[in-house]
Amino acid sequence: MNLEKKKIILCTDAWYPQVNGVVRCVEETKEFLEKNNFHVTIIHPGLFYSVPMVFYPEIKFSLFCRVKIKNIIKKEKPDYTHIFTEGPIGVSTRSLCIKNGYKFTTSFHTNFSHYVRHYFHLQVLFFLESIYLFFRRIGNPGYHGPMAGYAYLCWFHNASNGTMVATESLKLEVQQRGFLHVLVWPIGVDTALFEKNLESPVKQKYHSSHPVFIYLGRVSREKNVEAFLKLRLPGIKLIIGDGPLRNSLEGKYRKEAMFVGYKKGKELVNLLSVGDVLVFPSKTDTFGLVIIEALACGLPVAAYNVMGPKDIIENGVEGFLSDDLGKAAMKCLTINRENCRKKASLFSWEVSAERFMHNLVKN
Repeated sequence: MNLEKKKIILCTDAWYPQVNGVVRCVEETKEFLEKNNFHVTIIHPGLFYSVPMVFYPEIKFSLFCRVKIKNIIKKEKPDYTHIFTEGPIGVSTRSLCIKNGYKFTTSFHTNFSHYVRHYFHLQVLFFLESIYLFFRRIGNPGYHGPMAGYAYLCWFHNASNGTMVATESLKLEVQQRGFLHVLVWPIGVDTALFEKNLESPVKQKYHSSHPVFIYLGRVSREKNVEAFLKLRLPGIKLIIGDGPLRNSLEGKYRKEAMFVGYKKGKELVNLLSVGDVLVFPSKTDTFGLVIIEALACGLPVAAYNVMGPKDIIENGVEGFLSDDLGKAAMKCLTINRENCRKKASLFSWEVSAERFMHNLVKN
């Protein structure tokens, strides 16, 4: 019996050539939706005229996208609409859904307020927050609502019929910041792909460099990569990823680390397979997909005791969480790697996709 396919539009401002957690979430979600009788349309920056952002050229800012999005929605007549990001594509889709009375869901992946502070050194955001709170409290002395950085996010997400976040702790935090109708959507990992390759073709290249401490992710200011590069550790540091700070950091730390650029698929797994520890120095991530990818390959994780790592890592079992990242990294060498793989097995894209579908709201 052939059932009519359900139609869904997925909207994202993050897309290739970016390689990040949002892009992987969109891809994996699309794959599982299609396996569950959905016809999926992705609205992404490649469909529009886009320009690189001044402070982050890797990220494209889509222009004049509203008309085309309107035409896509009119043509597809989706049963469901989900918005992954709060950029121009997300804003245009949100606006059109509201105008046409369509229900939609969103997801919160990026700690926008924290990221902005990394790129505006004059503390403009703090100034705006002060002005914002001053005027809010004049009209309402008891006001304790969102700060200016979160005011935009609340405006964006609270118009939706549900905002999906990766963990219970993130749900609690954003609710305290003013988010409404928040839903948990756990992120997954492909444990069939991310599995330690004992015959990794790059094994010989690094066999004399152990221990191998790995950073995986964007090489950008908000990821705090330099905190890892400054650590005094034995062996070698391996930087997997690219971004606006790569050239300057590679020049500065050429003797301390090897920069190999973006890797994905088997090539990424082969590099993770020769590692001993993943060091995750970010303090701004809402989850950290790379953490569970590393765990699936048997790498313990050293990180700060902040949101993201603390939602995944049990201290002393799959890694160590500490304000002293260097000590945490060294202590990770004592971790039983079977613990890491076991923890990763709890995060599957199948479970993630099922929760995503459950959270969707039909028009």
